Amino acid sequence: MGGDSRAGQSMKKERPAPDVSLVTGFPAFTARRLVRRLLETDTRETIRMLAQRKFHAKADQFLAGLPVQQRKRVSVLEGDVVDMDLGLAGGEYKALAAEITAIHHTAAIYYLGAKRELVERVNVDGTRAILELAGDAGKLRRLIHWSSAQVSGARSGVILEEELDCGQRFRNVYEETKFRAERMVREAARRLPITVLRPGVIVGDSQTGEIDKFDGPYYLLVLIVSSPLDVHLPLPGRGSAPLNLVPIDFVVDAAAMLSRDPRAAGGTYHLTDPCPFAARTIYELVAQRAERKAPRGIIPTGLARALLKAPGLERLARAPLAFLEAFNHLALYNSRHTMALLDGTSVRCPPFDTYVGNLVRYVREVHAQKKQRIEDETIDPFDYSGSEPERPT
Repeated sequence: MGGDSRAGQSMKKERPAPDVSLVTGFPAFTARRLVRRLLETDTRETIRMLAQRKFHAKADQFLAGLPVQQRKRVSVLEGDVVDMDLGLAGGEYKALAAEITAIHHTAAIYYLGAKRELVERVNVDGTRAILELAGDAGKLRRLIHWSSAQVSGARSGVILEEELDCGQRFRNVYEETKFRAERMVREAARRLPITVLRPGVIVGDSQTGEIDKFDGPYYLLVLIVSSPLDVHLPLPGRGSAPLNLVPIDFVVDAAAMLSRDPRAAGGTYHLTDPCPFAARTIYELVAQRAERKAPRGIIPTGLARALLKAPGLERLARAPLAFLEAFNHLALYNSRHTMALLDGTSVRCPPFDTYVGNLVRYVREVHAQKKQRIEDETIDPFDYSGSEPERPT
């Protein structure tokens, strides 16, 4: 006769409960893009965004830009990772700890002009506070700690995902504090379900070129795009080392995928280009797409700051020395574990030459908008990063 109905029921897979995720770091570009991606890829997920009070208007603006159905699944918590209980009221903190199943900790200070005390407080103490929350969260499925490939500091050669403390020196407080934060997180992984992500240098969207501010590699990109047609710009160093760039869309796609993959718990993953171009090749491609002369000549890194004060090149001196050193820093970030888990999915880091045109077009559009305002206002056409960025939580 008919089979055992209980057997039939046991064969049915129960649909897991939807995630309630906390995302820190708003209103930074990465945090905003991540929230959008999480909402798009899971129609049941609920997001709690941690934001300082001063970013209330920006949070409202961000929510208003979301589709109505997504907007209903996002709420903003007024707080700060550096405050006790994240700056939340006692009841609010307990309610958050009781409901969250995932945490994306993206908050960090990466501005190299920030004071050491502030960088340590946010990058190290803020991470410690998130670990405390994770320990209080009874339903926690995953804590995703957003580290950086730059925790390798001045190490050269092939750098593996499982490696961290190799006696490396650090070129700035950002690298040092991100290293210290990741070391804390790895120790906590013995008792918590943690995934560590290490993105390379994040650039704009591979499809649209969109980015929130021009810093790091963009200093040279802007200079090349805006230079006269017949000018060959020199590069600060030979540019033979790979420049580890990754588009923001790949980073958030990979993060969303890995954060939901049970196999990723307990692991560290490089979100990097497996086949990076040499720095000189990258800027030759930029010049080609921008219809400018290819870079020619070399400025030794040690002399770059002094020499780049020459007329027409002084703007480039704003680029931090840590970035200039990358032109001579031979570091290859092995991403075998990342590639293994993403195998069979559509998530891949696109080659730089397939999206450089979109980056150039976006820079041109923003630069053109700046130029239109120069006559009426005192605006530096090369200043795209502003003063010290407001600190996201």
